[in-house]
Amino acid sequence: MAAIKSKLRWPTAAAACAAALAAAGCGGLGQVEQGRVIAYNPQARRVTLIREARDPAAPSPGLLPPVTVRTPADPDEMGPAPAAGRLMQIDSNHHQLVIFDTDRADFRTMRYSAIEERRNVDRDPGTPQIDRARKTITIYSAGTRTLITLAADDAMLAMPADTWRCGDVVRYYYKDPAQAMRLMNVTQTDLSKSGG
Repeated sequence: MAAIKSKLRWPTAAAACAAALAAAGCGGLGQVEQGRVIAYNPQARRVTLIREARDPAAPSPGLLPPVTVRTPADPDEMGPAPAAGRLMQIDSNHHQLVIFDTDRADFRTMRYSAIEERRNVDRDPGTPQIDRARKTITIYSAGTRTLITLAADDAMLAMPADTWRCGDVVRYYYKDPAQAMRLMNVTQTDLSKSGG
């Protein structure tokens, strides 16, 4: 299954992040977690995410239940604000989507019929395009760089717009599981310019 993947492999990224944070003088080592954001409340300083599964041999949309953490108290310890979304995986080979269903608090696999697929699209166009007149939804698969327009029935068109968007991947360092001390938006950060 062509899972939506982050830009770095988890073990390497976690080790690098933990080493950098330790070198910055944070005291005893904490832990690093990474996942895809499904909800973000900037006023309450809360981010809810689905943690990434760490076994590359077993493709998974992530680990349940979702976790909610407070963002860092110091705004300088947080990167760009994350975009939230509930689209967890796109398998264009088998025409299947995995979304996080908030009503059931579980993953839901849906089959889709593609009307058009544009490959090698380098940039995510942002907000999913929902066309109720034509009964189509256009989504973007970052993992395969594919823009997919799919046929949508009334039930799909009635779902919230964030159902069809992939949330940003964030990585955070913590000692208290409910409080991030540092938070990095992996999706919106060009790691090739970090000097590492």
